[in-house]
Amino acid sequence: MKRRRFLHRIGSILAVLGVTEAEWLTLGNRYYQVLAQPSPRKLALLIGINQYPEIPALSGCLTDVELQRELLIHRFGFQGSDILTLTEEEASREFIEAAFSDHLSKQAKPGDVVVFHFSGYGSRVKLETSPERMQNALVPANGSKYSQDEKIVNYILEETLLLLLRSLPTDRVTAVLDTSYYAASTVLGLKSRALQESAEAKLAAEELDLLKQLKTQKLLSTPIVLTATSNPKQSAREGLFSGFSAGLFTYALTQYLWEFTPATTIQVALSHVENSLSKLGSKQQPALLSSQKNQHIKPLLPENIIGAEGAVTAIEEDSKTVHLWLGGLPPQVLLYYGVNSRLTLATGEELILRSRTGLTAKAQIAKIEGANSLQVGQLVQEAVRVLPRNINLTIALDTGLQRIERVDATSAFAAFSHVSIVVAGEKPADYLFAKLQEIPSGYGLFSLGGELIPNTTGEVGEAVKLTVQRLATKLSTLLAAKLWRLTENQASSRLGVKATLEIISDTSPNVVMQRQTVRTFKTETSIKKSVQTRLIASLPTPIVPIGSRMQYRVENQSDRPVYLILLGLNNNHTAIAFHFWDIPQEPNTADTKPLLKEVVIAPGETLTLPQTNAASAWVISEPAFFDEQQLILSTAPFSETLAALNTAKYSTAEQSPISPLLNSLDVAQALLQDLHNASALKTEMNGTAADSHILDVNNWASFSFSFQVM
Repeated sequence: MKRRRFLHRIGSILAVLGVTEAEWLTLGNRYYQVLAQPSPRKLALLIGINQYPEIPALSGCLTDVELQRELLIHRFGFQGSDILTLTEEEASREFIEAAFSDHLSKQAKPGDVVVFHFSGYGSRVKLETSPERMQNALVPANGSKYSQDEKIVNYILEETLLLLLRSLPTDRVTAVLDTSYYAASTVLGLKSRALQESAEAKLAAEELDLLKQLKTQKLLSTPIVLTATSNPKQSAREGLFSGFSAGLFTYALTQYLWEFTPATTIQVALSHVENSLSKLGSKQQPALLSSQKNQHIKPLLPENIIGAEGAVTAIEEDSKTVHLWLGGLPPQVLLYYGVNSRLTLATGEELILRSRTGLTAKAQIAKIEGANSLQVGQLVQEAVRVLPRNINLTIALDTGLQRIERVDATSAFAAFSHVSIVVAGEKPADYLFAKLQEIPSGYGLFSLGGELIPNTTGEVGEAVKLTVQRLATKLSTLLAAKLWRLTENQASSRLGVKATLEIISDTSPNVVMQRQTVRTFKTETSIKKSVQTRLIASLPTPIVPIGSRMQYRVENQSDRPVYLILLGLNNNHTAIAFHFWDIPQEPNTADTKPLLKEVVIAPGETLTLPQTNAASAWVISEPAFFDEQQLILSTAPFSETLAALNTAKYSTAEQSPISPLLNSLDVAQALLQDLHNASALKTEMNGTAADSHILDVNNWASFSFSFQVM
């Protein structure tokens, strides 16, 4: 391949991680400075490899290239001519190292921004100089060579890459590696980006020579290098989405960076990225490789401080139809993002979605007189979310099941009207039905990352159909959670609210995490201030000890009353809800059954949930697991949601503030209807409303809170 072809591509990244809290703040500030600061030049080299000779193909690495490309160009002002992408057979070891030299080393000058990204397989290899330990390595497209007597691997050592990055003559270097090195003997669920190591393999002599040469060079840079996993035995996973595959880390990270202001520092961003990874079915936790220690660097903001859900990528000849990139929509929302959803330009014009394929869409401008303001590169923000009313829970059948087992499972799941069945790896899914790893004669329901869902296993030796039948209640609960996750809109909401999750202590509450809408702020100063108030409030995967007393502190920053509902999955994967009981004055009889009442917060007021007293305490109980909650606020009452909640029969023991949700699916469906009813556009869009929910970002905000119970 001619070197000239290098210079017409693009790629990139940004990221989020650290070790100590002090380092998180320092590195986070520097991270955003690297991508966003005006500089003499911004250079990027992006590599993605799906197809490998004689190795099972990956699926999402080329999408990673595209995700990074669109983010850098439209969100951070990179020039396409300054960004080089190598994909598939182009990404040989020789071409990667030549591209690094020609495109980065020879062009970068002090003060320039340099970004490097790799998506593909990783592995481990022994060096003759240190045969006692395995070395991490990236697998290029021509990773394997064979001679008559031995196997030669043409890998790029992680050590080589780090030295290449450190040799660059600028201190603004960021690299992201969406790969992993340790290949487990069995992988259930999502595809892993780790290649099994070979104890007999030897590294190519050319790579060893380069490593030796680099060790003699002066090291000028201290790069920020982010990897997709923190545990050496953890796998970087890739998932199947709405018409495309992608690396989970790359997708979660780029989606977050589209929507949120880069004033957010590293720990805030990390909290959201890990939350997204969990919802995508993976427990992988990204990690930072850096020698940077506590150096203070002042954060700088990009020119466009407000986030977006995407950008205009092309305008058709009629000047009314535009092509959109929607990389900023949450992954769980994208799959169901319906025709007639609306987005706005910075100039105020409204676009109406007409079709969507994967991450790309076509839209028409709502008013012809606004067509003259259309320009390629304009950011678009969500205004109206249209979701179908008929949404099912999709279960993937593991390919490890025998044919008769798949037939029996399909027949058993068909009894549930709200469940759809697919073959794992062929279409997007929510959960995986597979054999138990320790007990092959048993079955269970797993996350897409292969983690067993509590209380979903059958008896040893039990028939497939009986195991599936036992799942009836759990399937309804998981579908309910899927529905309320579709309401999440912290980034796009224009309803001014802030919510803080706290552990109650004898002195003052300890903040676990904080969520806040920012698109209601009008100035850069107010956005900066809102970010600074939550720096300490979003540490990675917060840990809450068993026995902790918890509360939410919710502040209404809008000029309208807001109503509140809290739903979630507790650490048993059982549905829960916050219940605000309207206790009658008379003794509790059949005629004076306690009912639930609305929780409303006046403009400018703050409410704690539950109230801080012994009778209404919310205490975290066993077992240790992952806890997820959704806090939804609306400008209209949750009338239908309360009606659904009140139909359940609660015992006296269950009349506590946070208690089991007995009819979770009915409640979740009523919740979507209430948010639909709050939208003033439902009458204007009457034709759409018949089979869809229409949600207006001016009228609702929905925050996700996830934490580890230990």
